[in-house]
Amino acid sequence: MRTVFWQDGAVKLIDQTRLPSELIVLECHDWREVAEAIRTMKLRGAPAIGVAAAYGLALAACQSQAVTPAALLADLEEAAAGLRATRPTAVNLAWALERMLRRAHLSPSPLPDAGRGRGRGQGEVAAIRAALLAEAEQMADEDVATNRCMGAYGATLIPDGARILTHCNTGALATVDYGTALGVMRTAHEQGKRLHVWVDETRPYLQGARLTAWELQQLGIPCTLITDNMAGHFMQRGQVDMVFVGGDRVAANGDTANKIGTYSLAVLAQAHGLPFYVVVPTSTIDLTIPDGAHIPIEERSSQEVTHIAGVRIAPEGVAAAHPAFDVTPYRLITAIVTERGIVRPPFVSGLRAIQEQTP
Repeated sequence: MRTVFWQDGAVKLIDQTRLPSELIVLECHDWREVAEAIRTMKLRGAPAIGVAAAYGLALAACQSQAVTPAALLADLEEAAAGLRATRPTAVNLAWALERMLRRAHLSPSPLPDAGRGRGRGQGEVAAIRAALLAEAEQMADEDVATNRCMGAYGATLIPDGARILTHCNTGALATVDYGTALGVMRTAHEQGKRLHVWVDETRPYLQGARLTAWELQQLGIPCTLITDNMAGHFMQRGQVDMVFVGGDRVAANGDTANKIGTYSLAVLAQAHGLPFYVVVPTSTIDLTIPDGAHIPIEERSSQEVTHIAGVRIAPEGVAAAHPAFDVTPYRLITAIVTERGIVRPPFVSGLRAIQEQTP
């Protein structure tokens, strides 16, 4: 099963807030429902968010009452603005929406017989709807292929018997299927390499505890769940060989925004002489952002810090902060794995070169 997919005129997605206790598939029949699923973390992970937004725009096109291309494009712009506002840090979201809007503005010719009896304008509207759904489906397929390519490149960095520490969730649930950083481990495992994965619980939303541990169990990869503040202890004892994480936006200089707590791991990895790898598709690389200081950081509800599963764990009235992401400076990153190859320092030239490659 894919994390997000189109079926019977609806966007369907796995509700990740219900895992690991229940595997529930939500149905979204309006783009606003897709936006709400993204905002409330029912669907998360930068690649999955991007494809879900693309499907959401295709859904908006199908539901629009527009009878002219201009009116349809106006409805699409409104839906794109609403979807774009859900999660500001992950660049894949904006990237996917811009790609869909470009496709819509190509103004395709009417489908055969599409305009018969309804006028050319309605035929063009039907053609745009069909083109957008096809584009979203293509993006979903591309995501799976991209992840498998990243897995193949990244697995070359993992020796047999490696003990890997990871943060948040970067598996199939964070993508359409297969995964980014966890996909690298999955490939290494499929190659017959023996692995052990240390899984950070990833407070405050517990994506590691709830999602990554569950995925690793499904894959049969040995793992141990630890609290976030245990990482340094196991590094100090020589029980960690390397760190693999994903990313939500990579700036032009290599600075990378990822789930809060990633920066701390990078500092610990450097202190203990361990390689620190970031695994992201090229759609996550944002060359318009010079460095990490320019990456917008999403601030989520403080209640996600003061409560766990709806149960208050902090005193009433206490102030709580919840930046959902932090930025790891490029100098702490050993290499960035993409579907087009592995980029090593200097990242400024390396990232630009890999973005300029023909897909």
